[in-house]
Amino acid sequence: MASALRARITAAYRADEAAAVHALVSEAALAPEALAATQRLAASLAQGVRAARSTAGGVDALMLEFSLDSREGVALMCLAEALLRIPDPATRDRLIRDKIGRGDWRAHVGKSPSLFVNAAAWGLLVSGQLVDSRSDSALEAALTSLLRKGGEPLIRKGVDLAMRLLGKQFVTGRTIAEAIDNAREREARGYSYSYDMLGEAALTAADAQRYLAA
Repeated sequence: MASALRARITAAYRADEAAAVHALVSEAALAPEALAATQRLAASLAQGVRAARSTAGGVDALMLEFSLDSREGVALMCLAEALLRIPDPATRDRLIRDKIGRGDWRAHVGKSPSLFVNAAAWGLLVSGQLVDSRSDSALEAALTSLLRKGGEPLIRKGVDLAMRLLGKQFVTGRTIAEAIDNAREREARGYSYSYDMLGEAALTAADAQRYLAA
């Protein structure tokens, strides 16, 4: 059996994708009873995950509140992707001003029962006001300017820390060995993992070469 499967794999090596997909479409169809069982299992798993997330805290609650299909969620993910790749503070500050200024963080304050989510929303709201204030008062404008000059590096560090924390939700480890070790607890509970090694965070040519060698 194994040799027959290997022979099919070898025969399909570098096959035309369109032809291969066309040939496999019929094999992907499930029998009615299998399809119904799959749908029941999927619904049960989804309901269980949603029930668990409704009482989530920490980063899970943050991600639940700032949905990825919202403008705020997009801004968060843009920051998460970009801040880890930008080594100089000035460019990070410009990115923070650009991305945080676009999100309506005020709408999230007081909405979620999670203290962590509300604290994050208040922080993003305050940082948005400091970075992108439109006050008509000369006194408020002067105060905002002073806070802006001293506040952006602190905002950058805080947002950078939050993004690194969020990154742990999507990056299991810095190496395959670390990822496998970090996954043991969930694997013991029945979860399965597949792993990719990425070199997307290379900041220098040396980083890129190291990832290439890996």
